[in-house]
Amino acid sequence: MVTWSGLLSNAAPKLFQIFAVLAIFFGIYAAAFAYGARIKGKSQSKIALVIFLVPALILAMTGLGIPAIQTIMESFKNADSSKWVGFKNYAVAFQDPEIVRTFINTFAWVIISPVIVTALGLTLATMLNKMKREALAKTLIFMPMAISFVGGSLIWKFVYGYNDPGTPQTGLVGQILTWLHIDPPHLLLWSPWNNGLLMIVYIWGFTGFAMVILSAAIKGIPAEIEEAAQLDGATGIKMFRTITVPMVRNTIIVVLTTAMVGTLKLFDVIHTMTGGNFKTDVLSNRMFDENFVYLNYGRGASLAVLIFLGVIPITYYNIRSLRAERKR
Repeated sequence: MVTWSGLLSNAAPKLFQIFAVLAIFFGIYAAAFAYGARIKGKSQSKIALVIFLVPALILAMTGLGIPAIQTIMESFKNADSSKWVGFKNYAVAFQDPEIVRTFINTFAWVIISPVIVTALGLTLATMLNKMKREALAKTLIFMPMAISFVGGSLIWKFVYGYNDPGTPQTGLVGQILTWLHIDPPHLLLWSPWNNGLLMIVYIWGFTGFAMVILSAAIKGIPAEIEEAAQLDGATGIKMFRTITVPMVRNTIIVVLTTAMVGTLKLFDVIHTMTGGNFKTDVLSNRMFDENFVYLNYGRGASLAVLIFLGVIPITYYNIRSLRAERKR
């Protein structure tokens, strides 16, 4: 029988080692900080840079770098990580029909959801920019961001809820279809449209973030530019197309790429609503299943690496755009 005292006695040596390492690390850092405070002259800035930068690099490597390297190594091993199998896990990932479908679904998520989120956010930010009591409207639109995607998924699971035709409907969509004398389908089983219904949950939760960021950028447009455009006869859609969009272009790119990265690592919506079944699986959920359901650590690690490789070009484009803007 397992007891708390037994668990604590087994964990005590490891906890002691962790606290000892942390004590040594912070002790060395405190000594270096005290030493740097005494140095004066030209070398002071360089010493200060090293003192503040090196601990951050060490912590980043410990928390991110080393696990990333371990994951890459695991991706070249078999299911229980007992032997090396080369690129077999990657080959299987591109040959297994189920995993290939997850690639297609993930690609659809990365393209469709961020575009809709950014377009809606920009439209709402423009419409609410100069209206009365805009803070109230923005608060209501932003409110879904305060809910985790797990909580939001549970809410939308009730919205999409299904009961047999002719029986009382608990789902909002099913009840509306019943009022229209249409037999409600089981929406979460309705492939491939169920993927779009899941995307609605992400769009609902992320649009508020896009709206707030883009609204701040729109408010930063100089009033002189808008007044000059109005004197030239630009109003409505023309003002939006020729002034608003070009002036907030970089912010649009930031919001778009942030939403893309969010869809690449999206897990909670899929796992909560369908578990990846009914042809709705995506890479992040499949990675979880490979590791914790099928216990195939090598294949799970290979999918994690592929997700990481998908994030790199998006992040690179974002950084490149920001650097180009600074040079202007």
